[in-house]
Amino acid sequence: MKYVVLIYGNPESRSAWEGMSDEQRAAGLAYYQQLNDDLDASGERIVSERLAFPELAKRVGPMATDGPFAEAKEFLAGFYLLDCESEERALEIAAKIPEASFGVVEVRPVMGLHGPEL
Repeated sequence: MKYVVLIYGNPESRSAWEGMSDEQRAAGLAYYQQLNDDLDASGERIVSERLAFPELAKRVGPMATDGPFAEAKEFLAGFYLLDCESEERALEIAAKIPEASFGVVEVRPVMGLHGPEL
């Protein structure tokens, strides 16, 4: 079953990252690289990406505008697309993401046009 893990940031998490030393940031990035390597080795990671800050986003629709858009604290900071045996495994992986300890990490089944992506 495919799951998307959505990683949300907020002003506090952004401030914490910006306040880290170069060594702390390097350790954080190394942690993510190890998580990616582990998920690649297990065959569970399809793709993962860090996203640009909301200020760089563009929206299209009836009114195309530059961001920021909403008066919300949280913003989508990154994602993992996983192929896991179970929802429990997807939740286990999501709990390893550092933002899960102080922010929001959401796990959703991927739905194709005709139902869940199996």
